[in-house]
Amino acid sequence: MNETPRKNLSKELLESYRVKPGQPVQLGTVDPTATGPFERKKRARAELELLRDELVELQECFYAWDKRSLLIVLQAMDTGGKDGAIEHVMKGTNPQGVEVTSFKVPTAEELSHDYLWRVHKATPARRMIGIFNRSHYEDVLVVRVHSLVPEEVWSQRYEQIREFEELLAANGTVILKFYLHISKDEQARRLQARLDDPNKRWKFAKGDLKERALWDDYMAAYADALNRTSTEDAPWYVVPANHKWYRNLVIMSILVDTLKSLNPTYPDPEEGLDDVVIE
Repeated sequence: MNETPRKNLSKELLESYRVKPGQPVQLGTVDPTATGPFERKKRARAELELLRDELVELQECFYAWDKRSLLIVLQAMDTGGKDGAIEHVMKGTNPQGVEVTSFKVPTAEELSHDYLWRVHKATPARRMIGIFNRSHYEDVLVVRVHSLVPEEVWSQRYEQIREFEELLAANGTVILKFYLHISKDEQARRLQARLDDPNKRWKFAKGDLKERALWDDYMAAYADALNRTSTEDAPWYVVPANHKWYRNLVIMSILVDTLKSLNPTYPDPEEGLDDVVIE
């Protein structure tokens, strides 16, 4: 496998984005405009390409290895960049080894089950990389902010989610959770860009402004979710996301380092192949 050294995003910097159990994160102290050691995208381009080459090779090996599964959870405020992160981070990987699930408003069937039922069904099988575009965390975010269930109900879900993810990890699923952290001003700029561009206006809904008005409530809900559900087996990372290229760089770096740490290997070939002659 390609062992070209990378030295621009240090493990110490990436580790600083991880929410450590027992060390609560304060979102107000995390700079969403941060770009690490890079001043602009041009300087990061070589690093991005190195990471992409490594990720493509690692994913192929991970798929062939067939020993573990990987679940990536993406959460963000509206316009936070979940779709863009999926598109750009996974670009070049083999689509047969990647599954993306976007969780919308629950259907009548889903509401007739417990809130984790639809989520568990979507978790990745061995050898697969599963990506959740929004996730089970909506049940302690939107549900909490809009009081869709009583506090005595949603407040129990942090422990339930920890236990659910502990079950997945114990059965071979590696879990990485990313909160894409943008500023309120950056969200305003992105919403306005959608409104101004005829080709992007379809993405804009008036309801987005109602959600934006609840920004502080969402920040409080996110802080609680991050602090109460980041564990050693299922860590949260708060990714500075005002700059899309840096968001992608951080996620790709963590993903590549995680896959490398698993040390996947290709299976041994069938015996006797040296004697095979293709006529």
